[in-house]
Amino acid sequence: MRLQPSTGRGHTDLGWLDSRHTFSFGDWYHPDWRGFRSLLVLNDDRVQAGTGFGTHPHREMEILSWVLDGQLEHADSTGAREVLGPGGLQRMSAGTGIRHSEHAVGEQPTRFLQLWIRPARAGLPPSWSSATFTDQALRGGFALVASGEGGEGAGPRLAAAADLRVARLAPGETASLAPRRAHLWLQIARGSINHQGRLLGEGDGLGLERAEAGTITAIAAAEVVAVDLD
Repeated sequence: MRLQPSTGRGHTDLGWLDSRHTFSFGDWYHPDWRGFRSLLVLNDDRVQAGTGFGTHPHREMEILSWVLDGQLEHADSTGAREVLGPGGLQRMSAGTGIRHSEHAVGEQPTRFLQLWIRPARAGLPPSWSSATFTDQALRGGFALVASGEGGEGAGPRLAAAADLRVARLAPGETASLAPRRAHLWLQIARGSINHQGRLLGEGDGLGLERAEAGTITAIAAAEVVAVDLD
């Protein structure tokens, strides 16, 4: 079990961008936090309205963006372009090489979690897809929003041995973890939860090696992201 408290994360403040890094990223490096299994990056990005990341390249990485607030516009070298709001998931397989940009559009700042996962194999052609999940779909337990196995209702298919699930819980509500793979990373995006007597608040992350079935209970209204990993 590995706990990364919100206060232990790295921090980048560029004015237009306020980013918290669960794992080593950019100018922030910590030898104990170089990822968890194949999950290499987990950033909590807040981008001011009308600003964003200009066009830049990526290679050999599965990149997921989960929108929490505002509107996130994506454009890339495959010709894909879309604006996603809360409950929107963007999946980008960088593969042999892709260039993309991300901007906060509209009048409000945009907040999103971005995750980088090592792909199952190299040399794939670059690709992009997205899905949007209603509040109702995320209520009451963990909804599968992206999966390395694919399947109907599983959201975008990942070129990685990983699954992404999201739960929105009301205060006092309990959800089963029911891991889909051997290892599990929990990230508290909002609110607070109780995990086996351990209080976790917004920004906290918990890695479970050899994950077993268990439950979490929301203390305050919570949004929790679970990443299942081999």
